[in-house]
Amino acid sequence: MTKIDIPLRSPGRIVFLIAGLLLIASNLRAPVTGLAPILGVLQAQFALSPAQAGMLTTLPLLAFGFISPFAALLAREYGLERTLFAAMWLVAGGLLVRSIGPLWCLYLGTAISGSGIAVGNVLMPSLVKRDFPARVPLVMGACALTMGGIAALVSGCIVPLTAAWGWQGALAATILFPLAAVAVWTTQLRAHTGPARDTATPPHGGTVWHSALAWQVTLFMGFNSLLYYVLISWLPAILADAGYTPAEAGAVHGGMQFAAAVPGIVLAPLVGRMKDQTRVAAAMGLMMAVGLLGLLFVPAGATAWALLYGFGSGGGILLALIFMGLRAANARQAAALSGMAQCVGYLLAACGPALVGKLHTLTGAWTLPLAVGVALSLAMAGFGALAGRARQIGDVPTVENRMA
Repeated sequence: MTKIDIPLRSPGRIVFLIAGLLLIASNLRAPVTGLAPILGVLQAQFALSPAQAGMLTTLPLLAFGFISPFAALLAREYGLERTLFAAMWLVAGGLLVRSIGPLWCLYLGTAISGSGIAVGNVLMPSLVKRDFPARVPLVMGACALTMGGIAALVSGCIVPLTAAWGWQGALAATILFPLAAVAVWTTQLRAHTGPARDTATPPHGGTVWHSALAWQVTLFMGFNSLLYYVLISWLPAILADAGYTPAEAGAVHGGMQFAAAVPGIVLAPLVGRMKDQTRVAAAMGLMMAVGLLGLLFVPAGATAWALLYGFGSGGGILLALIFMGLRAANARQAAALSGMAQCVGYLLAACGPALVGKLHTLTGAWTLPLAVGVALSLAMAGFGALAGRARQIGDVPTVENRMA
């Protein structure tokens, strides 16, 4: 394996590096989640079915699943800094295309921006692990808070902006975030370095694919991502049917996303001190189940239920990322587990929004979709309890050996 030269950085360049990282983080969720509060407007504009509207959230998830595992290859070929720079241009270009007007541009632009986000999702943690090895929880926690905070801001503002400028103007306004990231990240382009050695690589056969523990981590992440993006897509519509105004629904939607960022600050320092993470992982799934039950039976308390659900979901994805390191015996195995979990997990998540939209169309209500969500949350809690045990992939029998 080739040696990776870590660039020496002056204090001033470190400031620009951190600012650039936070600006990149600001683009890794908001372009996807900002569509949800105005899905009703887009459905009316283009006469979309709920399933077709759900595809606007599904397309980025498909990009996450298919493109994320190959981001490290791009970074090794062109350099980590240049690849992240190109990713932000992809996000900006996608946001511009989707705001042009025609329906095909809306879908195409969403797919393009999702591809850029997919690359950023993989390479930003790699850069943090490489340049801030002693402060990974602190820096990643700040990035997670930025992701959630900007996503919450966009969700809260998108409805008023749509009322003032129309949906095209509102969607186009979000291009400010990737352009700001591009402007600041130009200070890093002199470096031409590869990603950290444990960055996710293309999934392939091997020990992890035959490990029950690896599948427990993967399904814990997959169910978490599926449930999160289902509610990201449909929470405003659920609240609208419960009598909330679009602005109120957008505010609740934004609050859920901000709550999803909080575990990066609160939970991350505690997890490393735990002997195992069985109870806390199960608790995240149970929080999401309680949040969905609250939305089903007591929608008047939607703010509290959304905050609870957001915290559980944010804690779940944080734990899933931590498990990719803790459950692997070495860096190469961690990379393989990360590639497997991100590929399978996001492809599983991609099924959620469109299927839930179809289920709502068939039943005419949100009761059954929410009930299914409760069941999946309980399944996530079960897989989290299994994945949270203090074991590593080499310590337990493989699936094939158990069947023999």
